[in-house]
Amino acid sequence: MSASIRPHALNGLRQAMACLLWASAAFVTASARAGVPLPLLADGTPSLAPMLEEVLPGVVNVVATGRVREQAHPLLDDPFFRHFFNAPRQPRYRETQSIGSGVIVDAQQGYVVTNHHVVESGSEYLVRLGDDREFPATLIGVDPETDLAVVQIEADQLTAIPFPRTDDLRVGDFVVAIGNPFGLRQTVTSGIVSALGRHGLGRGYEDYIQTDASINPGNSGGALVNLRGELVGINTMIYSNSGGSIGIGFAIPASMVRRITDAIIADGRVIRPSLGVVGQDLTAELAQAFDLRPRDGVLVTRILDGSPADRAGLEPGDVIQQLGDVRLRDTQSLRRALGLASAGERLPLIYLRNGQRRTAQVTLVKPQWTQLDGAELHPLLAGTWLSNMTEHHPQAGRAQGIVVEQVDARSLAARSGLAAGDIISQIGRTPIGSLADARAAATPRSRELVLRIQRDGRSAFIVLR
Repeated sequence: MSASIRPHALNGLRQAMACLLWASAAFVTASARAGVPLPLLADGTPSLAPMLEEVLPGVVNVVATGRVREQAHPLLDDPFFRHFFNAPRQPRYRETQSIGSGVIVDAQQGYVVTNHHVVESGSEYLVRLGDDREFPATLIGVDPETDLAVVQIEADQLTAIPFPRTDDLRVGDFVVAIGNPFGLRQTVTSGIVSALGRHGLGRGYEDYIQTDASINPGNSGGALVNLRGELVGINTMIYSNSGGSIGIGFAIPASMVRRITDAIIADGRVIRPSLGVVGQDLTAELAQAFDLRPRDGVLVTRILDGSPADRAGLEPGDVIQQLGDVRLRDTQSLRRALGLASAGERLPLIYLRNGQRRTAQVTLVKPQWTQLDGAELHPLLAGTWLSNMTEHHPQAGRAQGIVVEQVDARSLAARSGLAAGDIISQIGRTPIGSLADARAAATPRSRELVLRIQRDGRSAFIVLR
């Protein structure tokens, strides 16, 4: 993607910076009361420069290179065509390169946090520091659900950007975005926090900081800092029809970054805890039946045996309204609350039963995934692996069934159209909601198996014979 730098854009940046400095000067007393050191030059002029001198070395350039197979023309699959035109038999590959930003969060160990989408297509990684030193990097782990990744470099004299001492970010606070947009290294833009807790953007576990500080392609993985020079967020995406900034940018909050980063460093991956409930959204009809408002909780439809919810005494028909500090509106908010928690964490849970408000304490646990070889369910499902839908599934509460985890490309199921990620909601004429239901519905001796599946929000039937 190419970009041109227009004079009016530079003038706008100068005006925005001037407004920021004027606002900083106007609120000297308030800033002092809040404990925010006002950056001043020797002549008393307000400036972000002293803070940026401390922070900029902690923002780096991350380059991921890899190889992807080129899509071949269908005619190249024809042996006669290949022989006649002397077409190559071997598949062709092309090199890819993804360039983004990263933030040093541990100077001693050399850990750098960036976005998953910056490194996902790479097999080799390079980190370029602000002083032009370059180091090969090792990918420690990724978490696609939050779009975070951690790489590690072996280097000395590194500068890490500290996390905030307190989680007191508010709408209206001044923030500064630092990154490498369009390859322009160490670029600084400023703005304010426009909103907190943004979600519903279709990006997994969402709890975004929205800011009007300019964020552009290449800023991904860069730092969003406050006036104290603390890392309040990792820039991750923008809302734009043109590909450039229109003042609506999003950053992953520091609390989530710290939790995910610690998990990746410790285990190489993120294991999210389980409550052990299967629920559904409170539609207008359900809300009327339960004498509640729509989107005022999660209706429990099933409790997993031995789960935290089971031990806390929850039952189908209960409506969970709050987990910890998170008010639950629907199944997605429950999924988000669990995504921000840790296994072993003890949280208060507020729910309704027969209109009565109740409170319980639950200790979240690591999920117990149970995968079933499809052949055990029915011979025609050989080559597939199936599992129960957990509360972490994106369609939890909106679809009922079992999840197709893997499908062997050589299997009958694959040739019949079944794919990984499908949700089997019905076997024959029997709706199913669990592996136990599926066992009861499938007749192993039958020579034909009719499955109703859901894929990308659509429903279809597949026949295996």
